[in-house]
Amino acid sequence: MNILVVGSGGREHSICWLIKKSPLLKKLYCIPGNAGINEIAICLTEENNTNESIIKICKKLSIDLVVIGPEVYLASGLADDLLREKIRVFGPNKSASILESSKSFTKNLCHKYNIPTAKYETFSIKSDAEKYLKNQKFPIVIKADGLASGKGVIIAKSINEALIAVDEIFNGKFGKSGNTIVIEEYLEGIEASFFAISDGNIIIPFTTAQDYKRAYDNNEGPNTGGMGALSPARNIDKNLEEKIMELIINPTFNALKEEGIIYKGILYAGLMIKDNFPKLIEYNVRFGDPECQVMLPRLKSDIVSIMLAVSDGKLEKKQIDWLDLSCLIVIMATKGYPDKYPLNTTINGLKNIYSKDSIIFHSGTKLENNQIKSAGGRVLGITSIASKLEIAREKSYESIKKINWPEGFYREDIGTN
Repeated sequence: MNILVVGSGGREHSICWLIKKSPLLKKLYCIPGNAGINEIAICLTEENNTNESIIKICKKLSIDLVVIGPEVYLASGLADDLLREKIRVFGPNKSASILESSKSFTKNLCHKYNIPTAKYETFSIKSDAEKYLKNQKFPIVIKADGLASGKGVIIAKSINEALIAVDEIFNGKFGKSGNTIVIEEYLEGIEASFFAISDGNIIIPFTTAQDYKRAYDNNEGPNTGGMGALSPARNIDKNLEEKIMELIINPTFNALKEEGIIYKGILYAGLMIKDNFPKLIEYNVRFGDPECQVMLPRLKSDIVSIMLAVSDGKLEKKQIDWLDLSCLIVIMATKGYPDKYPLNTTINGLKNIYSKDSIIFHSGTKLENNQIKSAGGRVLGITSIASKLEIAREKSYESIKKINWPEGFYREDIGTN
């Protein structure tokens, strides 16, 4: 099969890396890709990657399957446009993608169908939000309603921090995504990422991960798109998995059907677990980044055949098997991220790292004059797999020592808490 992966991050690099191993693959393309993806796929770097231009490329290259990575393309209806052209796609349609593109929609769905989540209120007028905050307990969570690349969540420890956050969001910090905000109670417990997969007919568990959102050690600093992750999650056993499916995933899947929405693809539930009871923090409608980079190296089954089963509504017949191994990723980001940071800095030493058990997934990189340059905030994902989490962690941090990139930084505590 000719397969096209849409996206340019570490998630897409790991997807391409695994698809490359499939016996079903004929040619692998990625649009727009990055310097790492360029080593294993044909990268198409056209400037205007609109839905229309992607469909033209699919027809020109006789693409048999499109895998959509980023949430922006899912929310824009790329899956719908591809399906209209009878091109197979892995990823939910626009109506299903509202689970991620509108936090208020998801919260209202949870309220209507009794799905456990944090108490919340939704606001479209700044003064109303400010008035509400004056009678709340702190810390409290403030979220931009729409897509914000994983950065639209602020945990305010005081009324002053909360008022500043509200002011910044309503004044355009996240663009139109902040026209509406959700204010919700702060949930205590241990976070975990739970992934399910659906073909529109059934929904089944995929696997689990734990990610690290804060920029600095000990979970300090601003929220980011993710500074590291591990898989499987250490706090989800078989009993808890069944409880998550019973209380959260299955009711959501059925609720969407009641609302006339058919969900096909990966469903990613960010959870808070306390006293062995899960509550939903929020949904993503795609593989997480960097969670994808620690899940897919553990996948024993052929990824392409799974994606085809989802696309064709035949998941019930598909067995999904996993390696009994632990995987860990440490993200190297540009100093200054998630705020202002320099671009186009030179990275050396990457060729010293690749091995059977360790790989670097590129996030924000480009190739310029035979040199790897930074092209984003999160830039590299140093990933290792081993029989034990501690060994994988040790391998990743050993690999980081071989990288010469003065402008980069990373957390030193991934996998320890």
